[in-house]
Amino acid sequence: MLSIQSAKGVEIGDAIAGAGRRGSSVHDEILHSQERGYYRQTDRAGGLEGGMTNGADLVVRTIWKPLPTLMRPLRSVELGSHEPREAHVERSDVTVLPAAAVVAEAALAFELARAALEKFGGDSADDLVAAHGAYLVRISGA
Repeated sequence: MLSIQSAKGVEIGDAIAGAGRRGSSVHDEILHSQERGYYRQTDRAGGLEGGMTNGADLVVRTIWKPLPTLMRPLRSVELGSHEPREAHVERSDVTVLPAAAVVAEAALAFELARAALEKFGGDSADDLVAAHGAYLVRISGA
């Protein structure tokens, strides 16, 4: 996600908010009931724990730098003469954020697909689906 231009940060789950809290308040407790089996009431981890997804929705947020519109020129320096100068007044494209969201979603989907291919292999979608199905059967103990 950080390879996308204008991206300045990425968080999974409540990482940024959690960084300012005590460790005991960022855990997702595991509970059990006859009706639900094992479950968690919270998902502060954002679906990722210890580098592995935990079955919950994977929540990834990308933080973008502010749009670089300059209506008041910034101070600068001429490289050759070292003389003080002012930067040009700049306008920017205010439609960048909707496009960035599409790019970020595609980048994350690409990485998840790459990870699935690494895990299950195959040279066609049918092979991938069959390998995933066999994996589900194997881990369910059936």
